[in-house]
Formats: sequence, structure tokens, C-alpha cells
Amino acid sequence: MDIIDSIILGIIQGLTEFLPVSSSGHLELGKAILGDNSIPEESLLFTIVLHFATALSTMVVFRKDILNLIKGALKFKWNEDLQFISKIAISMIPAAIIGYSFESEFAELFSNNIKLVGFMLILTALLLYLADNAKDTNKKVSFKNAFIIGISQAIAMLPGISRSGATISTSVLLGNDKTKAARFSFLMVVPLIFGKIAKDILSGDLTYNSENFTSLSIGFTTAFVAGLFACTWMISLVKKSKLSYFAIYCAVVGIIAISYSLMN
Repeated sequence: MDIIDSIILGIIQGLTEFLPVSSSGHLELGKAILGDNSIPEESLLFTIVLHFATALSTMVVFRKDILNLIKGALKFKWNEDLQFISKIAISMIPAAIIGYSFESEFAELFSNNIKLVGFMLILTALLLYLADNAKDTNKKVSFKNAFIIGISQAIAMLPGISRSGATISTSVLLGNDKTKAARFSFLMVVPLIFGKIAKDILSGDLTYNSENFTSLSIGFTTAFVAGLFACTWMISLVKKSKLSYFAIYCAVVGIIAISYSLMN
């Protein structure tokens, strides 16, 4: 993988991990339009590096929150911090179970399934539109809400459904405060990313070549920087109720994808 490829893939990963446009859906569309050989396939190691970069960017943006949660948890009391961590753990259950149980079935959906991507992008657009027009509240995410949001995160494994879009929209539609919804959405994915990284490392399928150090470093850096920008920007957009712009974008791309699939 050359330097340009590393930069492009790093930027795509950094932006689409947080912006509600579905990175998996866009990758499938790109493969269909440009051809499978036109987009370099990411090695498992490169994928891990990029995901680690975006997880780290999340931790940097929410460093104060994470530090306060750790301090609160170490008091070993059923306080607000420990409750929040418990809600994060609950939100992970659906994705962990569904992802583990149906890993091969989900993998089969990522095979030039453009029509599915198109319909899922339109579904994402609808969720974003509804969430953008929901009334803002001061309500916190409850334990029940955490599990429901976790289900939406599991469903977002489908190509074309944005993880951040699905989880934030679900949280807001459940009546939660928009800023708190975005905070919960971004923090809940960090343990899952590290869990997936650990699973891939333990699989024994990793291969490292010292010649790829430069591309790995550049990919990590661009994904990290893009992630910092996208995460901060997304929080601002949710707070200002400007998700409708992404709803329009997803709807347009979804319609184009469906039309393209019908013509081929």
C-alpha cells in the first residue's frame, strides 16, 4: 500500500467513524463504481491500526469525561459514574452477541450488494431527519435506553446504516438530551473497537512487514487527525440540530445507489 492510499483510507476511516454517512456503505459503493481492484484492500493489520487511531481520537476528545468516569468508578460506590459505565457495558451486549453469532452472515452482505446499501442509506436518512426534528431535553440515557441503543448499534453492522447516525438518532428519539446522546454514542463504541482489535490480534492472522511501517504510520496519523475533527464537529452538529444535511446526503446517495443497481 502506497502513501496516497494510506492517507485516503486514513481520512475516510477518521471521518466516517463519526459522521453519519456509513463508511461500510460508501466503501461498497466505491468498489461497485470503480471496480474491486481500484480500491486497495486493507490488510488486517492496517484495519486494526486505523480503528485504534479513531478509538484514540475519541478518548482524546472525551479525555476529561473518561478520567472522571475512572475516578468515580474507583470509589466503588453506585454513583453516577459507575452507573454510566454500566450503561456502556449494557449497550455492548447486543452488538457482541449478534456480531459473534452472525459474523459470517454479515460478511456475505458485503459483496457488491448495492441495492441493500441504497435502502439502508435511505433508512439512515430517515433516522437522521426524525432525530434532527425531535425536541431537545435534559434527559439522561437510562439503562433501558442503553440496551435499545445497543440494539441499534448491532443493526448498524448492515452496510449502509451509519453506526453513529443510528445510535445518536435512537437515543434522541427515546427522548434523551442531544449532547448527552452524542457523548454516549461515541463513548460506547470505544470498548467495542478495542474488543474487536483484541479479537483480531488473538486470531493469529496478523502479518507485519517492516516495509509497511511508513504506510501504517501515515494511515494512523491521518485517521487520528480526521477523527479528532469529525468527532468534535459531529457533537456540535447534533447540538445545533443540523443532522438534516446528512439526511439529505444519505437519501440522495441511497437513491443513486438503488438506481445504479437496477441499471446493472
